[in-house]
Amino acid sequence: MSENPTPGVVLDGVVIEPERYEFREKSRYNFEVERREFLRIFGVMGGGLLVISSLPGTAIADQGGRGGQAGAPTGDLASWLHIDEKGHVTGFTGKVEIGQNIRTSLSQAIADELRVPLASISLVMADTDLTPFDQGTFGSRTTPTMAPVLSKAAATAREMLIGQAAAKWSVDRSTLTARDGRIVSASGKEITYAELMVGQKLTGTVANDAGPAPASTWTLRGKAAPKVDGRAFVTGRHEYTPDIVRPGMLYGHVIRPVAYDATVVSMNDARAKAMPDVTVVRDGNFIGVMAPNARVAKRAAAALATDTSWKAPTGQPTSENVFDHFKQTAVSGGQARGRGAATPSPIVAANAPPGRTFAASYKIPYIAHVPLEPRAAVAEWNGDKVTVWCGTQRPFGVRTEVAQAFHLAEDRVRVITPDMGSAYGGKHQGEHAIEAARLAKAAGRPVKVVYTRPEEFSWGYLRPGGLIDVKASVDANGRIVSWEFDNYNSGNSGLNTPYVIATKREQFHNADSPLKQGSYRGLAATANHYVREMQMDAIARALGVDAVEFRLKHIEDPRLRAVLATVAEKSGWPTPSKPGRVMGIACGTEKGSYIATAAEVSKNTDTTPGASPFTIERLVVVFEAGAIVNPDGLKNQTEGAVVQGLGGALFERIEFANGQILNGTLAQYRIPRFKDVPPIETTLIDRKDIPSAGAGETPIVCVAPAIGSAVRAFGKVAEELPIRLES
Repeated sequence: MSENPTPGVVLDGVVIEPERYEFREKSRYNFEVERREFLRIFGVMGGGLLVISSLPGTAIADQGGRGGQAGAPTGDLASWLHIDEKGHVTGFTGKVEIGQNIRTSLSQAIADELRVPLASISLVMADTDLTPFDQGTFGSRTTPTMAPVLSKAAATAREMLIGQAAAKWSVDRSTLTARDGRIVSASGKEITYAELMVGQKLTGTVANDAGPAPASTWTLRGKAAPKVDGRAFVTGRHEYTPDIVRPGMLYGHVIRPVAYDATVVSMNDARAKAMPDVTVVRDGNFIGVMAPNARVAKRAAAALATDTSWKAPTGQPTSENVFDHFKQTAVSGGQARGRGAATPSPIVAANAPPGRTFAASYKIPYIAHVPLEPRAAVAEWNGDKVTVWCGTQRPFGVRTEVAQAFHLAEDRVRVITPDMGSAYGGKHQGEHAIEAARLAKAAGRPVKVVYTRPEEFSWGYLRPGGLIDVKASVDANGRIVSWEFDNYNSGNSGLNTPYVIATKREQFHNADSPLKQGSYRGLAATANHYVREMQMDAIARALGVDAVEFRLKHIEDPRLRAVLATVAEKSGWPTPSKPGRVMGIACGTEKGSYIATAAEVSKNTDTTPGASPFTIERLVVVFEAGAIVNPDGLKNQTEGAVVQGLGGALFERIEFANGQILNGTLAQYRIPRFKDVPPIETTLIDRKDIPSAGAGETPIVCVAPAIGSAVRAFGKVAEELPIRLES
């Protein structure tokens, strides 16, 4: 498991840094330079030696700026903001809208600082030719890092406009204020932004001392705002990538290997080519077909798949024995992480009173992202420049991947990401963009590629599986005095315990993954929180002490104490709301925000084969992410994460053998349904005294342990997700 090594950069005092997202798979595509293109380049160079270099996909150093220029994010005001002669404001950001409603909250930030109505803001997002460089939309970093940048840009523009008005009127600028898209003097004289912008442009540098304003002074931020462009989404007018149609466009399919790491043995394209207007492309192990409509392309792909033979490796791990494989292939020594974790130490602290030791080993299965919108891309070449419309969380990263695959300079690649139908960490890589571009290059026409559900399951990537060993010692006073935590393969996010323990060793071990794996909502924090909180629950039960009091005994962080105490109060802990139910609880912190979840569970009397022995009756969630920008958006984010967390807690598990996914369809792979979602009671703690923190991922991490701890009242819970009782 590797982490994105790209260093962070600083823009006017705001650190823009990459999330440490787990990435194992290198880009599969690095096409040979075509002979004609080679001769063109060679001729331009005047002969000599041509050397083409390609960086590994896991070590891509994302670069680029506005208009495709390489470099760090720019401090140039015009790169972030434009005000036209009608007073309309356009903001620019490389972030993408994935359904998290960030378009609205970022627009609120601009409107609030610029003192204009929200309706006067438009946002251009995720277009590598138009927006400033951005490393990607992941790690819950948009609100903490991008909102301050746009706020500073808007505040700088506001002060420039005030200065222009002061100069125009020959008055002291301190006598002027900005409100409602105009500058107003103490005497009541007014001039609109539109009037000030006639024949003018916003030029200059974003000021270091400009905004963002303290949350206590917000007017538009902190309030629920209607979703920007919401009508287009609910009426179906919005175009997702699969909806895009370009003039003369063809529909493409890629012929997938029969298993991971399989190579082509033979291909017979006669049947496919016999179909009207079908084109077949072969480039090494890349095989694709194109046709003027989706139906014919699908038929041709099916025929070509049948007529292509592959050689696949043998003896690959299965979903049953992969956990042993993780431990056997783990890098010796692993990777020590966290406070007090630099040096492994004895499990029992020196001079500790005699107590008890608790150990467990948890299995974390691979699970799929299952986004509403599968991977999709439309590619169109214009000479030696290619434009790709695709769903991705990393437009600039995909630009780099496409450029490398075709040996292009990055300014010859444009990536545009329409607002897309979710990703959950599953759309960091750009194979779909490269595939569409390769087919379009062969056809000389635009080509659309849309993954089927089986393709999305097998040829996207998965949340990493893992094995987590945990061991803790408790002294005679009921305090944990030592803690060992070893995560094999699933990742190091959320690895560090927030509990105060004298001796700790927390370690992540890289291991070999037989499946494609990568980032997922919450990264490995979901797995690490599950194991840690289940261990805390197990110790509290064994000691016969209240689970909340036991946790509070080990918590010093006031924010974590606050969410835990609040969820206990809101849920009525430890007494269920109705007889016959039991309760479980969990808390945690990730991405600078804090979560606590309580679950009410009942025993299911349904004896139908396959029926769950328990039912989730109620979830109570308390979330604190600093100052709240849009309470409706934050509540939706929180509850969406909780619903997604139900899948990993109760149903989801990828089954595989011989390099093949065995349950890679929605008919076989169980995700939450409406009937599975219990009432969710959400409380948001608004901390105006704390900067806004990441909110999209943290609420997922405590769903499974809250449920798991409750289910323990019915018997022994297996040390493996999804949650089940041992028979």
